[in-house]
Amino acid sequence: MALVDGVAQCYVDNDWICGRYWTDYRPELTDATVEHLWITVVSVVAGLVVAVPLALLARRNATVESAVVGATTIIYTIPSLALFSLLLPLTGLSPTTVIIGLGLYSLTILVRNVLAGLQGVPDEIREAARGIGYSPTQLLLRVELPLALPVIVAGLRIATVSTVALATIGSIVSYGGLGNLLLLAVGNQFKAQIFAASVLCVALAGVLDLALVVLQQLLTPWTRHAR
Repeated sequence: MALVDGVAQCYVDNDWICGRYWTDYRPELTDATVEHLWITVVSVVAGLVVAVPLALLARRNATVESAVVGATTIIYTIPSLALFSLLLPLTGLSPTTVIIGLGLYSLTILVRNVLAGLQGVPDEIREAARGIGYSPTQLLLRVELPLALPVIVAGLRIATVSTVALATIGSIVSYGGLGNLLLLAVGNQFKAQIFAASVLCVALAGVLDLALVVLQQLLTPWTRHAR
């Protein structure tokens, strides 16, 4: 970057920690953080919407479970550059490309945790619910999903933190949130920007993880009473 008279010394020295950078680049940091948050939340929610029916399908029998879990694992192993290249003809250079890619990557964690949560519901509880006349839909919504919620949220926490990190790769299609700043900064070795974007990524992951912990406590008050 061009230097002008009177610029902060940390700019001249290209320091990692530069308070002046945080002030001068506040709009860019704010916009990048908001975009990063939006992409992360939408991607994880989209992944969860797909993961729940896949988990319900997978629990029917061991063969289907192996196929579903295996397929989501294979998707996770596809390099991001290759996956985005496959999506580009359909979605173009847009946030949709990043959201679909990150949503697909989250499936390997979410499907496993939703499935594990559902399988962890005791059979006697299911039988009791059926005995009082619960339909399969009522059993799922009123009994199985609430009891599986702690395990599901645990998967959501892992998937969310992972997606915060993975979202930076969206910079290859210009929609990577803080990843855009990292890509530019690495190219010209702008240390203050690399440090700031990295710190904000870590902080964002921590805030979202804490938010999910609070959400779980609000949705499962009985787990607090059991302690």
